[in-house]
Amino acid sequence: MIRDIDERIQDIDKEIETESSKESDYAADVKIKELKSERKKLLKQCSNPTPADKVYLARHKNRPKVDDYINALFDDFFVQRGDALGREDKSILGGIATFHGVPVTVLGHRKGRNINENMEYNFGMPEPQGYRKAMRMMKQAEKFDRPIITFIDTPGAYPGLEAEENGQANAIAKNLAEMSALKVPVIAIVTGEGSSGGALAIGVANSVYMLENAVYSVLSPEGFASILWKDSSRSAEACDLMKLTAQDLKRFHVIDGIIPEPLGGAHHNPQKVYRELDNMLVAELTKYKKMSPNELARNRYEKFRHMDAAIIAKAKK
Repeated sequence: MIRDIDERIQDIDKEIETESSKESDYAADVKIKELKSERKKLLKQCSNPTPADKVYLARHKNRPKVDDYINALFDDFFVQRGDALGREDKSILGGIATFHGVPVTVLGHRKGRNINENMEYNFGMPEPQGYRKAMRMMKQAEKFDRPIITFIDTPGAYPGLEAEENGQANAIAKNLAEMSALKVPVIAIVTGEGSSGGALAIGVANSVYMLENAVYSVLSPEGFASILWKDSSRSAEACDLMKLTAQDLKRFHVIDGIIPEPLGGAHHNPQKVYRELDNMLVAELTKYKKMSPNELARNRYEKFRHMDAAIIAKAKK
């Protein structure tokens, strides 16, 4: 599995760093050369990941986060906070920025890089105020005719008692309804894991793209295995059945395109991923610039309205 290869690569990177910190000598240079050669061979073994491998890569701790994408792709980012009802949810990061000189609204799920940040951002699981904040930003974008770009990376909406008491289901449902009628272009990118309504609440878009090793599903493989077999340890088997990879979802016309990643995952060469995303966003925004507000809303509505028919037709073939 890729997990074992990735762990060995991480060890090699540490060894290379250690050797590089030493005073330059022939033995150290030879050692570094050998380590880099082994690393290259290991990466080549990552060329055909299984669905379970893709879940591992989608959740990888070093995978680029929403703030990495914002810093790499956009200029003049101005963060917006609060849901206009007095609550702030740090698991949603968003605001106003420019993309190639064009004002846009950009937002997405935020995960941390360590345990302290994960706790602060609730592991990327928004509560109702997070989805209300996202909708406030999107309605403001519509008012000022700004395209909306969302980055999806969440294990799902927060399932805690307080979140349910504060209207979690209502907040998600309202986002689904409101997003379907927005009269500005909406582009969504699944960058890691997109699970359940927690992902879909910012994913009703004119165009939906996924990174090559991202996953998008109704629930986690562990949850699927627990429900179907009462055994979460069968999650790898669940990954095969759930058809949650970008390749599966493109085949079923659930998504519009796939952003290629370097061997071993996006964390090995984030700059390559950023370039691919930049090219995609330029092309998509240019396409939607030609459409009227009503055409944009109709395009999005029809896309999701007829998605089930397309999936059924493809499954019968």
